Amino acid sequence: MDLGIKDRVALVMGASKGLGRGAAESLAREGARVAIASRSRERLDATIAELEGEVSAFVADAGDLERLAALPGEVEAALGPIDILVANTGGPPPGAALDNPIAEWEEAYRSLVLGLRVLVEAVLPGMRERGWGRIVNVGSSSTVEAIPELSLSNANRLAAVGFLKTLSREVAADGITVNTIATGKFATDRLAEHAGSLEQAAQNARETVPAARLGLPEEYGDLVAFLASERAAYINGTVIPIDGGLLRSV
Repeated sequence: MDLGIKDRVALVMGASKGLGRGAAESLAREGARVAIASRSRERLDATIAELEGEVSAFVADAGDLERLAALPGEVEAALGPIDILVANTGGPPPGAALDNPIAEWEEAYRSLVLGLRVLVEAVLPGMRERGWGRIVNVGSSSTVEAIPELSLSNANRLAAVGFLKTLSREVAADGITVNTIATGKFATDRLAEHAGSLEQAAQNARETVPAARLGLPEEYGDLVAFLASERAAYINGTVIPIDGGLLRSV
C-alpha cells in the first residue's frame, strides 16, 4: 500500500528511543524526510546511524517551551515545511492521586499539554496554508481507562486529548487530521523502568494482555505512519488504541 507520504517532512518528538524511534523508523521507511528530536545529542546521533532514509537530528527538551517554539522553524529551514507532527512529549513519574508534589504536576502539564500546544501552534499555520497536515499524539490507554499509580499521566493526557479533540473540529476542513494513539504495553525502556526490568514487563504482559506479549515499537510506528498517510484522510479527532486487546471497555 502506497501511503502517499514520500518526501513529506515529519517532526517526531522523543525519537531517540522507544515509541518515538519506532515512529521515525516507519515514516523514514515510507520515504518521509524525518526530523527526530530528543534531549540527548548522543542518543540522537546513535539513532541517526542506525535508521535508513533521510533522517536529521535536533536537540530539544519537551519541557522547554521556548525551545519547542523555535524547533519547527529550525526543521523547516533544514528540511522544508512540516507536514507531519508526531507529538511524543513526555512520560511523567508514577504516583497515586496525591503522591506527586505540585512541582511534578506542573512539569507534567508543561510537557504533556503546554509543550503539545506550543508545537501545534508553530506547525499549524503552514499546514493550513498548504491544505494538508497530520498531527499524531502519542497518548496512553489511561485516556480510556485510568491506570493505577499513574495519576499524572491519567490527568494530563486526558487534558491533551481534550485540547486535540477541540482542535480536530477546527482544522478538519483544512485537510488536517488530529488523532491520538492510546498506547498499551510496549517493549520500551520506560515500561522496563516501571516494571523493574524488561523481562518482568514481558512476564506481566503474558499474564494481563490478551495477546500475551508486549507490543513492539515498530508495530506502533506502522500505525503512526498510517495515520500520517493520505489513506487516513478521513480519520480525525479519534483516540485509537493499540494494546493487544488490553482495554476492557467497549
